[in-house]
Amino acid sequence: MHILALDTSTEYCSVALWRDGTVVEREVHAGQRHSQLLLGMIDEVLREGGATLDRLDGIAYGEGPGTFTGLRIACGVTQGLAFASNLPVAGVSTLLALAVGAGADRVVCCLDARMHQVYYGAYEKTSAGWTVAHAAALHDPSAVPELAGSGWVGCGSGFAAYGEVLAQRYGDRLVQVRPEAFPRARHIAALAQPALVGGTAVPADAAAPCYIRDKVALKTDERPA
Repeated sequence: MHILALDTSTEYCSVALWRDGTVVEREVHAGQRHSQLLLGMIDEVLREGGATLDRLDGIAYGEGPGTFTGLRIACGVTQGLAFASNLPVAGVSTLLALAVGAGADRVVCCLDARMHQVYYGAYEKTSAGWTVAHAAALHDPSAVPELAGSGWVGCGSGFAAYGEVLAQRYGDRLVQVRPEAFPRARHIAALAQPALVGGTAVPADAAAPCYIRDKVALKTDERPA
């Protein structure tokens, strides 16, 4: 099975070609250059992997949460490529992809959502796969949900932006913190594989971002606070 996966939900741009578990990937700290870099990176992984769009079994993308512009870029490029080659698509939670990449069984994910908030989700790995301890949501760092038990690994840019507040919130429930971690396309591809194999992927026109937040900026009188 050949899956093209991409993620532009954070300041990183990540692309991967997943071939039955073997991965060709490109990743770069893109800042705000995702739209300039993404198509070139896709072309590179396809060439290196000896694949073409018409040989793919589907396209997976990071559906969010994440930056508004980044989510639209990933979704729009996915739709365009999938329409052109009549491919199914699968959206994958960026927070779950972040958890999978942590290499731990208990992962709490926080992405910096700006405006003094985080995109938050907590996940646990069992013998049956990943389960959701706390579903993806938007929270103030000081009001993130409590975690049951210990041995949690914290991942994501939210720990870089609000590390002290989150550390006070969770104390010794966190055994490790990885603020540099970001969602990677290789994990998005792996998570999308069951949907593409099982026929639960969707047509290109059904692809959509998962924003969570519907407010994009602070009002003038809110900014000083």
